[in-house]
Amino acid sequence: MIDAQRYPRLSRIEAPADLRQFPEDELPAIAKELRAYLIESVAGSGGHFGAGLGVIELTVALHYLYDTPVDRLVWDVGHQCYPHKILSGRRDRIHTVKQKDGVAPFPRRDESEYDTFGVGHSSTSISASLGMAIALQRANDPRRVVAVIGDGAMTAGMAYEALNHAGGLEPSPNLLVILNDNRMSISENVGGLTKMLGRMMSSRTMNAVRESGKKLLGGRSRPAGRFVRRWEEHWKGMFVPSTLFEEMGFHYSGPIDGHDLPALIGAMKTLKTLKGPQLLHVITTKGKGFELAEGDQIEYHAVGPFDPSVGLVKKPGPAKPTYTQVFSDWLCDMAAADPKLMGITPAMREGSGLVRFSKEYPDRYFDVAIAEQHAVTLAAGMACEGAKPVVAIYSTFLQRGYDQLIHDVALQNLDVLFAIDRGGVVGPDGATHSGSFDLSYLRCIPNMVVMAPADENECRKMLTTGFRHDGPAAVRYPRGSGTGVALDAGLEPLPIGHALGRRRGSRLALLAFGAMVPIAEKIGVAFDLTVVNMRFVKPLDRATVLELARTHEGFVTLEDNAVMGGAGSAVAELLAAENIALPIQHLGLPDAWLEHASREQVLAEAGLDVDGVRDALLARWPLLSATGHAPKIAAG
Repeated sequence: MIDAQRYPRLSRIEAPADLRQFPEDELPAIAKELRAYLIESVAGSGGHFGAGLGVIELTVALHYLYDTPVDRLVWDVGHQCYPHKILSGRRDRIHTVKQKDGVAPFPRRDESEYDTFGVGHSSTSISASLGMAIALQRANDPRRVVAVIGDGAMTAGMAYEALNHAGGLEPSPNLLVILNDNRMSISENVGGLTKMLGRMMSSRTMNAVRESGKKLLGGRSRPAGRFVRRWEEHWKGMFVPSTLFEEMGFHYSGPIDGHDLPALIGAMKTLKTLKGPQLLHVITTKGKGFELAEGDQIEYHAVGPFDPSVGLVKKPGPAKPTYTQVFSDWLCDMAAADPKLMGITPAMREGSGLVRFSKEYPDRYFDVAIAEQHAVTLAAGMACEGAKPVVAIYSTFLQRGYDQLIHDVALQNLDVLFAIDRGGVVGPDGATHSGSFDLSYLRCIPNMVVMAPADENECRKMLTTGFRHDGPAAVRYPRGSGTGVALDAGLEPLPIGHALGRRRGSRLALLAFGAMVPIAEKIGVAFDLTVVNMRFVKPLDRATVLELARTHEGFVTLEDNAVMGGAGSAVAELLAAENIALPIQHLGLPDAWLEHASREQVLAEAGLDVDGVRDALLARWPLLSATGHAPKIAAG
């Protein structure tokens, strides 16, 4: 519960309607309390941090001036949504963010009426807001629609597709796009001159003169109107980044200081009186108000619990290397061995393990920003000219480049390796970031080789296998640490399409893929079953599966991927094609969205921990236990 003595104003705000009861001159004090409360809350729970601190004043201004949730407020990505959630009824639960049954880490429609559009991936806000504005306009509904998008998200083509569409519509929809520019990506620091121009561009007087002039001169339809508009745009284009947006049909205002509440309020009051598509450019500082976060914006983007008085405390690295670290080391080793290797990432240098590579091989490192489609086709173009591109990408983000994966890479059988991090269950970030579908959406594509490692050393060998394979290949590995096996420093590939038997048992064969192999081994020992590390989802080890079909009573497939169309489905398809009728049980992720919780909790809920697999087998194969029950299997 919030401390009313430390937060005398914020403690009275249960919903935005309460915020609107305060006089305007108290808003800076409310913003100060909100910033302090956010620091305190995230320090205790962990979560996305820097982005929220950067939009404190903007969030207060938006909920103060607009009648939310009647007016529609759409946040892009959602990293910055914690202040919004605090002001919109989730203040006393914000400390549960990312935890099981807690507040969602991103805006979510079924969590609150104030979350008007569910997000998690970037660059969707303008499209969604435009759709809302069109629907409201057609229904003669006067509600306002506001999209808040960061400069990083503006690097994705989808944002410009939406801007282009909105600016060309007739009648013009009433839509406000706020470009939250925290100078992390596309814009330089704003000087005194541009601040002055920003105040001019957003002033009521200036906008009244502009709009009156357009009416008087006939707008774009008459020569005089076209001349004045062209003069205005080129004059502004000399000083502020407005010309592009104006050419796309948006009325541009700014840039203004996004931490100056009176300036924000004044600008937005003006914009509320204008019709048609508007774009307000605000300059903010990621991590604003917490000096350490301002100084290291990457490190403080998302954090675990920390002491706000001292900041993040560096912890010793895990005893076992993470799969991301294995990839990082392999990439540099292979780059040293093959000068044709090129590394590509869509804005995930840190998350995907390319920091070392970017420093050691800067001329072969390509961060394309948030542009997954471009990343894939860029790799295809490189491969056409003899380069060996490696696309390092999260499973959930590769979904955005799926068309390019099919048409630009696989259809042309180009030599591209996809290093797919965060495959399978991810955990705290929830459904938007879960890698539940990659084995399904990859195995149906002709020419693809698809691999899933059981441990770190196998991951390293698979990366080499995919890299040296002449054609498209994917190595899909999970989040977090491996099993602790010793790593082979060499760069030896695996034979493509060959599984590896882990133990020989009787009755049932457990065919395990990737991260499920260690669990399958425990189950195999407990019930004396055959266990096979399948390694390759495509091509499947046909010979091994058919041999096991001759010597076993049934199959159990295990994967941390959707059961529908997954690796287990490949086994069933093979048996059907060979007219082999054997019982087969598929264990994997259910046909449902995986809620945010720890990775271990999500796996348990899906029945993919040791106990869950054990219980599923006994339910389907009760004769596994002669006494009708089986002892518990150690999870460690």
